[in-house]
Amino acid sequence: MEATQVTRRHFLQVSALAGGGLLLSSFESVGRLEAMGLPQASEFVPNAFIRLTPDGMVTIVAKNPEIGQGVKTMLPMLIAEELDVEWSQVRIEQGDLDTTKFQAQSAGGSNATPTSWLPMRRVGAAGRAMLVSAAAQTWGVPESECTTGGGAVHHHASRRMLPYTQLLAKAATIAPPALDAVTLKEPKDFRIIGRPTRNVDAQAIVTGKPIFGIDVTVPGMLHAVYAKCPVFGGKVVSANLDEVQALPGVKHAFVIEGTTNLSGLMPGVAIVADTWWQAQTARERLRVTWDEGPTVEQSSAGFARQAAQLASQPPQRGLRKDGDPDAALASAAKVVEAEYFYPFLAHAPLEPQNTTAHYRDGKLELWSASQSPANGRRLVSQTLGIAEENITIHLPRMGGGFGRRLGNDYMVEAAAIAMKIPEPVKLVWTREDDTQHDLYRPAGFHYLKGGVDAAGKLVAWKNHFVSFGQGTSFVQAAGLGATEFPARYIDHYALDTSVMPLGVPTGFLRAPTSNGVAFVVQSFIDELAHAAGKDPVQFRYELLANHTPDAPSAPAGPPGAQTPGGGRQGGGPQFDHDRMRGVLELVVEKSGWGRTPLPKGTGMGVAFHFSHRGYFAEVVQVTVSQAGQLKIDKVWVAGDIGSHIINPLNAENQVHGSVLDGIAEALAQEITIERGRVTQDNFRNFPLLRLVQAPPVEVHWRVTDNPPTGLGEPALPPVIPALTNAIFAATGKRIRSLPLSKHNLAW
Repeated sequence: MEATQVTRRHFLQVSALAGGGLLLSSFESVGRLEAMGLPQASEFVPNAFIRLTPDGMVTIVAKNPEIGQGVKTMLPMLIAEELDVEWSQVRIEQGDLDTTKFQAQSAGGSNATPTSWLPMRRVGAAGRAMLVSAAAQTWGVPESECTTGGGAVHHHASRRMLPYTQLLAKAATIAPPALDAVTLKEPKDFRIIGRPTRNVDAQAIVTGKPIFGIDVTVPGMLHAVYAKCPVFGGKVVSANLDEVQALPGVKHAFVIEGTTNLSGLMPGVAIVADTWWQAQTARERLRVTWDEGPTVEQSSAGFARQAAQLASQPPQRGLRKDGDPDAALASAAKVVEAEYFYPFLAHAPLEPQNTTAHYRDGKLELWSASQSPANGRRLVSQTLGIAEENITIHLPRMGGGFGRRLGNDYMVEAAAIAMKIPEPVKLVWTREDDTQHDLYRPAGFHYLKGGVDAAGKLVAWKNHFVSFGQGTSFVQAAGLGATEFPARYIDHYALDTSVMPLGVPTGFLRAPTSNGVAFVVQSFIDELAHAAGKDPVQFRYELLANHTPDAPSAPAGPPGAQTPGGGRQGGGPQFDHDRMRGVLELVVEKSGWGRTPLPKGTGMGVAFHFSHRGYFAEVVQVTVSQAGQLKIDKVWVAGDIGSHIINPLNAENQVHGSVLDGIAEALAQEITIERGRVTQDNFRNFPLLRLVQAPPVEVHWRVTDNPPTGLGEPALPPVIPALTNAIFAATGKRIRSLPLSKHNLAW
């Protein structure tokens, strides 16, 4: 089906509900809906769905997948605010995937807030306007004399009040206003936006209610596991299926031929049993002969050797060149050269990948914890030959994702298994499956050279970035944009690249591109500040002041790196140096940077980064014992995400989570490839952050006159270089590769 796009000409439709109540729906065209054969009373196209009922409750459908980012609470807050109801009157329902009703049902790129700030509010405001009209007509007074509040319309001149519940029938007869013509509340009148609000699922989560994908059960359901070749891209040659199928509880065991799509349906063996434990126990008896394919020749050590060889040769292509970097380096007072590396990373969500599927009568029903369900439906349709209109996807809550569930390989696996058996089936990956068959954050190699003049000004910067890809294309999430900061802030600047082939699947990890590049850029800036003999903060102030807005670039290079949702990263045309200086000044003030001498072994580090429309600067203080034991004392964060913090409670939680996630990545996380397979298999060798390792995180907001933006990602990138820069300040040891667990910090 064609997805309907939101335009300025969408308007609100109102319908009476059977048994009493009011349905408010946003539409592009009633005629269009009729032409599609859709009943008007239940069709809701773009962004929101409101149902008012005589019991005084307001039900709002949450269209976006909930991954722990709080969108199921935050977006309905926008509607409820403009509708002018009490939050205690609101109930939230999770919507299924429906591209005929909703736009952009996805979770990624920190896009929910910037794309929904006005549309959600307008739907609520239009509903409020209709209820005001109903009350004004009832009283015979001008609408301008009526106000709203607490789910009621007030006429103060006559001291009359009508609850919305008494206006539903009348409001259902009123022509709805155009959404682009409604009057929105003044921010000074907000009563829900800006108020700390608990997650609507909090009670269910802490009491263990079955709300996650892994909890789904349907009548007659069987359980499945799916074994794939440990080498990416390998195929099944043979398997002891008869022996496996004879094991207790096993109902089915069969080979799925799969495809060559590394992020789609890979070849494997499915085992289906009465219980998941029976299926997994049978898997331990499974013996498969694999054709491992060409990726068996690839390894992390091999990539490092190839990168070093490529770095010693002229770059394969240039992404950007301003001025004459070679001449500027030749005349620089001091030149710094450094090699930086960040490893492959897994996403490691606490809830392993899972999907429940039921295929019957040519139709497929899926319950899938997906960040991009529309893409998943398309993948299933194209892989298995089922028309998209015959695929229904329900959206249970997800136990984390961090970009992993933007891929839908587990969804198409469950669908492929379901199409071969008559029963509904739930596929659940093991932790080992999740670790060894992820869509990994790509590793990156950066070979840098920078120069400062006699006055300590940064005059030249060259980066030969060695990554993965073929020809002029990077593999997914491995690229780097031509406008990445500090491009346009250094007169003589060059960004070049070379790529090497990769048989390992890659994907977007929280703050994609930025999560690695910020470590490199902000660490090297610190190196140059040290070479210049300047305070790292002052050095950054001077760098931000050296903006050249229309600096020529030859060649032009690609646009800035993009997230799945289109949020620009690093420092592209959206980058505002004044906003960045603002958060840097704020974090310097709050952390007490430079005001108090620190004892030997204790140091502070600073870094900033722009990604996903958010500006963040962070300071980390660490203490390192002489024996090299690291303790992170505290993290200070300053963020600018625009004019409003919609839900301060969730916003602070998001920043805390981002910072701790980044620290975990820096401390000990690495995925290594040997003979085409991942060597790590669980949290024992891909560790998450322990409670005793988690430092206090202090969050401050710089509110600016800019539209509100998202928070799932932009607070993560700066913490890693701020941490490594703090280690240098404490020990004199410069960290140029991750993870930290590979370094001896003793001093």
